[in-house]
Amino acid sequence: MSTFAQIYYHIVFSTKHREPVLRADDKEELFRYIWGIIRNKNSHLYRINGVEDHLHILSSLHPSVALGDFIKDIKVAPNGWIKEQQLFPLFNGWQDGYSAFTASHPDKDRLIGYIKNQQEHHRKKVPGGVSAPVEGGGNRIR
Repeated sequence: MSTFAQIYYHIVFSTKHREPVLRADDKEELFRYIWGIIRNKNSHLYRINGVEDHLHILSSLHPSVALGDFIKDIKVAPNGWIKEQQLFPLFNGWQDGYSAFTASHPDKDRLIGYIKNQQEHHRKKVPGGVSAPVEGGGNRIR
């Protein structure tokens, strides 16, 4: 008998002290690096995106991978790489914790849209009631 699992995880974690250090111009490189980590865990990335101070990931995990180990690898491995590449000069690491929510198959497309539109979701109000866009765009790694 083979193993089948269809569980989607919506994972959210932020930069240390929610510092807004993830520049839009360089997030694509970070997302590709994280995608490689997920792929090496025999897991699947459906969508990754974020704003200056936090990331959202929608992924399924291989049944042999524990969620805590998965997130630890996603957060720890990029730290050295970010510093080595000097990708985000003010980056000082990730917060200690994270949020992870399970989702069913019918929720998948809605979550992909939500993650894709993080910049719109986090639009900042500027004086005068006008919305100012947050840097960056949605990223889908296939």
